[in-house]
Order: sequence, then structure tokens, then C-alpha cells
Amino acid sequence: MNHTETAGREAFFIKDRSFYRDFARLVTTVAAQNLIAYSVNMLDNIMLGSYSQSALSGAAIVNQIFFMVQQASLSIGQSLVAISSQYWGRRDTEPIRRLAWIVLRAVFILSLLVVGVCTVFPEQLLRIFTTSDEIVAEGMGYLSTLKYSFVLFMLSNCMMAMLRSVEIVKISVVVSCASLVVNGGINYTLIFGNFGAPEMGVAGAAFGTLTARTVEFLIVLGYIAFIDKRLNFFGQFREGRNAAADPKTVTNAELGSTYFKVSVPMLTSALTWALSVPMQSAILGRISDDAIAANSVSATFFQYLKFIVVAISTSNAVMIGKSIGRGDINEVKATGRTLAVIAPCIGAVLGVILFIMRGPLLSSYRLNETAMTLADHFIIIMSFVMVGMSYQMPLSSGILQGSGDSRFCLCLNFISTWLIVMPLSCMAAFVWKLPVEIVVMFIQSDQIFKGLPLTMRFRSYKWIHKLTKG
Repeated sequence: MNHTETAGREAFFIKDRSFYRDFARLVTTVAAQNLIAYSVNMLDNIMLGSYSQSALSGAAIVNQIFFMVQQASLSIGQSLVAISSQYWGRRDTEPIRRLAWIVLRAVFILSLLVVGVCTVFPEQLLRIFTTSDEIVAEGMGYLSTLKYSFVLFMLSNCMMAMLRSVEIVKISVVVSCASLVVNGGINYTLIFGNFGAPEMGVAGAAFGTLTARTVEFLIVLGYIAFIDKRLNFFGQFREGRNAAADPKTVTNAELGSTYFKVSVPMLTSALTWALSVPMQSAILGRISDDAIAANSVSATFFQYLKFIVVAISTSNAVMIGKSIGRGDINEVKATGRTLAVIAPCIGAVLGVILFIMRGPLLSSYRLNETAMTLADHFIIIMSFVMVGMSYQMPLSSGILQGSGDSRFCLCLNFISTWLIVMPLSCMAAFVWKLPVEIVVMFIQSDQIFKGLPLTMRFRSYKWIHKLTKG
């Protein structure tokens, strides 16, 4: 459907109600999926934390590796969405099927390489994060099983990105719910040795996660093979994969080339940011133990609301890609302007909620007076950060990257993170020795440094890239 067949050429914003219904459906579904998926990790932490501190710490350092795998996987999926959603905008699904097959093969090879590195150098990888022999031993027991889940996770994420590009999103909620139930049940059984099962500790948690990832993969694969009629992914094998024999149709080589140009900057940008996250935690960790505890508490609350912002970014990428695929430049501009206004408005509401709820949320924690005060101050800071993030993330990760403007986003992320924010944060903490609250402000200041360049780029409309051919 062309949401702005007439209005888009005249209006500054989108006026068609179906646009907002589609957007709300995408945001709600993706946010629910992200929330449930995060709850799976939280469940692991809670259960292992009640089992032993060393088991929790061992799993935590392994999850630093998984975090990098996750960020790489998400950027690969976002690149697929950027291109496929444009083909979906003109209802051309055949190139989407072929591109997804190309990406799936590449992801499978990449995931095997990751597993290989984790197999050959497990101890070396874990000692990057800790010097404790006990924690490393627990981590190696966790990683020895968990590493195989990386293959299933990356393939599942790629297939769900393919479905998301054609606005099939409900399956992701089903997958996450199944994962939560399976992982929770197996963890309870094997970590503690319940129901007559052996007490496996951290190894039981790893087996639970591997089983949950297997269930996720099988559900998505089954949906694509037997239920989905929109893409008919496996129909390409019955009909012959080389559907690009028609000279008017985009070839596999052209699809691969376009994907490479979009995905490499996007992947580099994601890893550039991901590498900065543990460094930010390390800065606070070197200030005081109270700062570590306070940051952990405030980050947990912030993360739950951040899922909505991430869902907005994902939905923006799909909506803008569809609009570009339809080929009406006025509609694209109107869509971009509409999405750029919606996101910070939602972010302002989220910031107010976080600010108001900080008291009741903190009351459930047992922290010393200093840590409690810091946690309260951190949440106040993050309430304002939420508004800035709700502007820059949906604009950069959603609209700009969703339209294929990944090189600009790479340059912006690198300059902001590594040339401005990280040096200023280190100076504030270790040279100027400013209060920890000010250090947190510096750590989160990328929202400020990204804001102006993003606004200028958006208003230039140079971010609009037609990624489809044929």
C-alpha cells in the first residue's frame, strides 16, 4: 500500500492513518520480542547468581564474547533489512529470497569461524576480561557448550531479519517466548540438580541456552518452510535459484555487491561501538565499588526502556526502506520527517517514566547509602539521556542506516565514540578527578555530539539511497 499516494506529495508529515497503524504494530511487536529475549539473559544471571558467585562471574565474561557476536549478528540483519525492505516497498520478493540465501551462507561460514576461535583459544579470550583462575575455569566450562549456540543464534537472527523486512514480526515474539520457557526450565533442572537430574552448575546453564537456541532455530525454520506464504523462501530451490537469468532482473553478483557496500560499514560501526561498552564500565569500575553497583542497577532499569527505542529504530528502518522502494522522493522525505518527530516524543515519555519510577525501583535493592545515592543520581541522568537517545538512535540506526547511509553512520560513531567521548571520559575520571556523576555524563555525551551532525545530514536528504535494481 502506498500510504501517501496523494498526501505524500503535498504534506510535510504523513497523514494516512494506516502508516501509523503499521508503525505501531512493528514497534509493539519488536519491543515485546526484545523484552522477552533480554529476560532470558536476566534469568540466567538470577539463577547462576543464586548458585554461586564464581559461576555467575564465569558466565558474565563469556557473555562479553556473546555480546560481540550479538552486535555483529544484528548489524548483518540490519543490512539485510535495509536492502530487502526497499524491494518489499515495490512488492518484489524474488531478490529478497536470493539475497537472504547469499547472506545465510556467509553467516554460516562466519559463525563457524567464531566457534573455531572459541575452540582453539578459549582461555586466552577469557583472560582478556579477568585474571582469576577460578572465574576462567567456570567460564571455560560455560563456553565449551555455549559456543555452538552462536551458529544457531546468527542463522536464526538472519532469518528473522529477512521476515522483518517484509513486515512479518509476530513470529519473533513466539520464538522469544519459547526460548524463555525452555531456557528457564532446563536451567532450573540442571543448574541445581532438581527433579533427580545431575547438578551441573554453569554447564547446565550453557546446555539450557544451547537447547533454547536450537528451539528458536527450528521454530523459525519451520515457519519459513511450512507457514510463510509471503516470501516462499524455499520455493526458489524448487523453481531454480537462478531466477536472475532475465537481463532485467538483478543478478546475485549485484545483490552481493550491494549488500557488501552496506554491511561492511554497518558491521564496523556496530563493533566500534560494542568495543567501547566494556571500556565505559571499566572506567567506572576504577573509580569505586559503589559506582559499579550503582551503574549496574541504573543500567538494568534503563535497558528495559531502551528496548522500546531499539524497536523504534528497527521499525524506522523497515518503514523508510519501504518508502524508498516505492520510488516517490516526496513520500520518502515525508516519511523521514514523520519518523524523526515520533521517536523523541516517545523518548520524552520514557524519560519521565524512568524519573518518576526511580524511587519505587530502587527500594527493592539493598545498597549502602553511597551506592543508593549514586544510583538515584545515575537514573536522573539517564532520564535525560533517554530523550537524546530516542532522537539520535532512531535517526542514525533507523532512518539513515535503513536507507543505506551506513558510511556516514560509521564515521559519526567512530569520531564521537573514540575521538571525543572516550578521551573526555578518561580525562574526567583520572586526570580531572571529577565527581562520578559528571563522569557518567561524559560517558553518555555521545547523544550530544551526534545530534547536530545527524540533524544536518537528515535535513540535506543525502541519506536517501536507492539500493534496488531491476
